[in-house]
Amino acid sequence: MDNIAIDISEDELVAEITELRELLRTKEAKLTHLRREKQIAQEYGLNNDEICRYSRQLFLKEVGVKGQKKIKDSSVLIVGAGGLGCPAALYLTCAGIGCIGIVDYDDIEINNLHRQLLYTESSIGTAKVIAAAESLNRLNSYVKVIPYKIQLDSKNALDVIKNYDIVIDATDNVATRYLLNDACVLSGKPLVSGSALRFEGSLSVFNYNGPCYRCIFPEPPPPETVTSCGEGGIFGAVVGTIGVLQALETLKIILNMSDVTSGRLLLFDGTETKFHNVRLRPKNINCAVCGEHRIIHELIDYEKFCGAKANDKDPNLNLLKKEERISVEEYNKIIKTESKSRIMIDVRSSEEYRICHLQDSINIPFAQLSKDHNLKLIKDNIKKMQKEHHSVDLYLMCRRGNDSQKAVQYLKKIFIEDTLKIRDIIGGIHAWSNKIDQKFPKY
Repeated sequence: MDNIAIDISEDELVAEITELRELLRTKEAKLTHLRREKQIAQEYGLNNDEICRYSRQLFLKEVGVKGQKKIKDSSVLIVGAGGLGCPAALYLTCAGIGCIGIVDYDDIEINNLHRQLLYTESSIGTAKVIAAAESLNRLNSYVKVIPYKIQLDSKNALDVIKNYDIVIDATDNVATRYLLNDACVLSGKPLVSGSALRFEGSLSVFNYNGPCYRCIFPEPPPPETVTSCGEGGIFGAVVGTIGVLQALETLKIILNMSDVTSGRLLLFDGTETKFHNVRLRPKNINCAVCGEHRIIHELIDYEKFCGAKANDKDPNLNLLKKEERISVEEYNKIIKTESKSRIMIDVRSSEEYRICHLQDSINIPFAQLSKDHNLKLIKDNIKKMQKEHHSVDLYLMCRRGNDSQKAVQYLKKIFIEDTLKIRDIIGGIHAWSNKIDQKFPKY
């Protein structure tokens, strides 16, 4: 019995030793792995999860572990959380930028959703920067996202920009473009600038081994010649393309790659899916902000300089005298109380007119108002109406009451000797929807 007991104890002991050896091998392998991970973390600042996450770009010789560490240590400020800023932020977050700041003063509206990919229907009414930060944090918890619900201006721009390595201009107005350019020059930061309208987009990098924005455009364009996406329209995939390219150029700067789009303007035609590179003028030695004898040493009043607001909201022009304009309430009374001794011309585009329009209106797009056949159409309608009525009034309407004022100015020159009253409707379709018929589509 004693021998049997000894044999059993020996077998158990062998099994226990085998088990311990296997456990030891497992522990040694884990220790080796931890030491290697610690070595990588100490050497490059990346843990195992980050290496797995970014592995597909780590394979690239242009990136590698050292390049990924540069990306992780970098900071980028995105000004504008709209159609350009959203895709730029998405790709920079996925790439592993250490810190991303997002500046925007606006809240999410339903008309943002077709192109601003960080937001959902449940986001409507939320501050863009807050919703953007939440979306990006869910996407990559390693990236620090700082929201700024402010409008950048001459007083706060330098204080915000100084905390970041690179600035992305994802705005939609001229005043902010000049503000960001000057702030980046004074701060010594590269500016990755993009814009998009309708089916076209453009991209360039300023103040990075090449000219700044002022070198190319010393003076702003006349405000009336500038069209925002809110006025001219935008195709979502086009603005998305430019936003992604802004992220690409930003990463190329961080990685010290060659052929950054500095000193060049990249043009994208979405209708033909073509890219064109245009060589820009070199750095201007007489530039007001970056030249040898610069005269701008601090930020100025950019709204005054550009003659336009530093936001992407459609401007409210005041081109006419008070007696040349009527409110939607007044026009609604005219419709209800007077005979049809009036002509209503809707000067929106034919596409907009098909979305919605007032009954008995005639559609003549503002861009085509001066065409001979359209002027003849107006004159024929006036003559016809004058035969039936002693007097005829001509009313013009557009989306917000801007183009209609320009149309009044033009037609008054055409009918200079006529007793015809020509007036525009204040606020246009938007005012009609807000004050007269809330079910009337507002876009």
